[in-house]
This record gives sequence, C-alpha cells and structure tokens, in this order.
Amino acid sequence: MHTDIDTAEIRQYFTGLQQRIVAALEAVDGKPFGRDAWQRPEGGDGISRVLEEGNVFERAGVNFSHVFGDKLPPSATAHRPELAGRGFEVMGVSLVLHPRNPHAPTVHMNVRCFLARAPGHDDVFWFGGGMDLTPYYGYEEDAIHFHRTCRDALAPFGAEWHPRFKAWCDRYFFLKHRNEPRGVGGIFFDDLNEPGFAASFALTRSVGDRFVDAYLPILRRRMDTPYGERERDFQAYRRGRYVEFNLVWDRGTLFGLQSNGRTEAILMSLPPIVKWRYDWKPETGSPEARLYADFLTGRDWLAAR
Repeated sequence: MHTDIDTAEIRQYFTGLQQRIVAALEAVDGKPFGRDAWQRPEGGDGISRVLEEGNVFERAGVNFSHVFGDKLPPSATAHRPELAGRGFEVMGVSLVLHPRNPHAPTVHMNVRCFLARAPGHDDVFWFGGGMDLTPYYGYEEDAIHFHRTCRDALAPFGAEWHPRFKAWCDRYFFLKHRNEPRGVGGIFFDDLNEPGFAASFALTRSVGDRFVDAYLPILRRRMDTPYGERERDFQAYRRGRYVEFNLVWDRGTLFGLQSNGRTEAILMSLPPIVKWRYDWKPETGSPEARLYADFLTGRDWLAAR
C-alpha cells in the first residue's frame, strides 16, 4: 500500500515513451502517425497515435491513456476481488504494429499502472505489461533476439523475473479454444507490486524502454523480403487468430470497453485485412506448416544461450 504516489511522474514517463516509440517508427516507415487527443466524459484523457496504409505498416497504433472511475470494472477485479467497489486510476501505453510484409511479425507491447482507491484506505497500486511477437513466417534468429532483449530488460532486477514472466506470457497469450499459442511469446506480467513502488516502476520502465531494441532490428531484416499472394493470404488467415484472442480472451480489451474507454483506440489493435477458413490445414512440409511445428510451441528460445 502507498499513500503518496506521484502520478504526474508516471504520466510524464508514459507520454515520453509514446513519443519516443512513435518517432522511431516514423523513421522506419517514412510516413507520419496521426494524432487523436481525446477526453473521457467520466474522467481522464488519452492520445492515440495511429498510422494506416504506411510504407511499412499496414496499421500501427501507439496509444496513451489515463482514465479515472468510481468503480473498478469486473475485468480488473476478477483476480483481485478484495478491490471490488474501489475507485480507480489507470494509465499506460499500449501498441500493436501490423507490418504489410508477411515475413515481418506483428508485435504488441503494453506498460501500465493501476491505482485502486477507497476513502479511509491507502492507495493500492500495481504495474503490468510486457511484449510479445507474432510471426507469420518464423525465423529462429528473430525469436532469439526478441527473447534475449526481454531477458536483458529484466536482468538488472534479478534473474528470477525473466523465466517467471516468459512462462506467464506463454500461458496468457494462448488461444484456449484453438489449443495453440498466439505467437512465439515474450514476457507478460500483471499485479506487480511485491518489490515496492520504486522497483516495480523501474522494472516497468525498463520493459518499455527496451521495446525499440527488441523489435526494430527484426522489422528492418524482414520488411523488404519478397512475397506474393500466397504469403499475404496466409498472413490474413493467421491474423484471424489475433482477432480471436483480442476479442475473446484479452483482459485489456475487456477493461477498455467495460470502463467506457475510447472504442477506436481500444480496437486499433485489430489488423485491417483478415481472413477465416473452415478447418483449414497447411500443406505438410510447407513454410506455413513450419510455423505450427517449430514456432507455435511455447519453447525456450534462450536455452543454452
């Protein structure tokens, strides 16, 4: 519990992180992100930075939000029932990037801070976030680089955090109705407050600060790889899994909608072109089949590395 949390400092970090990431992505794509500043009638505001039909990104969104409410929605108290009925303040940065090239993976990153408040009680805080990679055509060097950067982001805080958050990511970004992972994982954490406020905030900052290092080298390697209609078709099919997870299982989507957030900002994570087929299976031995056999396995990408 904590009574004197400086929310201005947290907000300053998150808005600065958004600006730094957008600048890095604009330098790669060559087109500017749009800017949508919005107000929430019940309390709070946000800034959505979105690029559609860019040179590299088919859709890219990097959102900041800072919202207040009198009562935590059900998605926030499902795992913390003792906080039901409290008011809340939550802020963070959430991004999803969908490159056009099927050889370049989709990526998600989120860092956030929750405060739960009740008269006569100290504030309860926790941090959450992480990042995960969703390739359509897998490359081992990409998965290894991404996981190594995630591990390095957590290393200053103790060796125990990375295996814990890696396993959490594998469990969370899993389509139970399909019995398959969404991608090759990364790190995920929630309800983080046990190290204390300063250390929890520092760990969360380290995750946010390493996102560009984790993703842009992969994007630069893949964004000009030749591709054809076959690859685009498979990309659209696999994007359907992304939509299914975000609309069926994702707690962040539920919280945003239940708290009456900015709907366009919440759903900007969805890819612009998607396909579904009935009970489709890839051809044995094909590059598409290799995604399932070698990458959607929850494996330890840093074993012996």
